[in-house]
Amino acid sequence: MSKSNDYYYSLLNKEQQKAYFMIKEGLLCLKDSFPVLRLSQKEISDIYFMVRLDNPEIFWSVTFSYKFYENSTMVEMTPKYLFHKNKILEHKQAMESRIKKLTAQAQKLDEKGKELFIHDFICSNVRYDKLKKEYSHEIIGALGNGVAVCEGMAKAVKILCDRLGIWCIIALSDANPEKGIKYRHAWNVVKIGEKYYHLDATFDNTLSKTGILRHDYVNLADKQIFRDHEPVIWKIPECTDNDHFYYKENKISWTTIDEVRNRTKQAVRKGKNLLFHWRGGYLTKEIFKELVEVFTSEANAKNKTAFCSVNWAQAVIYVTFTDGIADEKYQIEEVNEGEAY
Repeated sequence: MSKSNDYYYSLLNKEQQKAYFMIKEGLLCLKDSFPVLRLSQKEISDIYFMVRLDNPEIFWSVTFSYKFYENSTMVEMTPKYLFHKNKILEHKQAMESRIKKLTAQAQKLDEKGKELFIHDFICSNVRYDKLKKEYSHEIIGALGNGVAVCEGMAKAVKILCDRLGIWCIIALSDANPEKGIKYRHAWNVVKIGEKYYHLDATFDNTLSKTGILRHDYVNLADKQIFRDHEPVIWKIPECTDNDHFYYKENKISWTTIDEVRNRTKQAVRKGKNLLFHWRGGYLTKEIFKELVEVFTSEANAKNKTAFCSVNWAQAVIYVTFTDGIADEKYQIEEVNEGEAY
């Protein structure tokens, strides 16, 4: 497996790799325009995007134009820069300082500790940018302005992982208008120990806005993530291990109604909320109805009302308890699909 900072480069053929190198060098040197090996329009566009996925520190260009001459083997690429060049240099320095300060806080942690530090920072300190400003697709949005779309969050996760020595790439899935998914979505694949896992800080960021830090998308296997994510556009490593899913590893993944009842009693008695993963077979409507009845009966026994929300795809349930008895309530949680382009 290639290094994570040249992962997409490693997927290309020799000609495409030459174009990749030319684009990368041109962007790093802040050139107004530069020659790139002439390939198809789609190849050039894909490679330009791959360069920026492999190298999230290149945050100052989000699009480009190019022109070519009929008998030439090259095209002339003209990138669009988000800022004037002197401002880019200032922002680069500020970003480096920001990244250095952040990663210093996690240097002594083990791999999993570093991963969680990064994930929790994104969920706690970055707001999803519904206006989708151009810089929100880049690390400067997430780490500089505290706003980002999925691409910006995934790039921020990657650059922090890179600096902390965690193998990390950005996965990209396509839109699916038939299912109401209008945009591409970006998240990360990390290597912890010798195994690969999906990590989606954007989805957890959205869920965490309910008031509790969520880890529904930390260390998922392929069969879990693709319950609510579209297939990837470009190849990524297989993620086959589901034994280190956050809730399972932290023993908040329960398999029986009786265990849920006991945990609910404890939560109501102690005045705490309840967050857990259901692992007792598929979370069917019938099982969910049983669980809601447990939450309701245990809450009512203490003159409280249970309010329940469920992330159906990942079988994660969050229950809050309020004083007084009212009609039972529950909702299906929705997460932002995000936008990559």
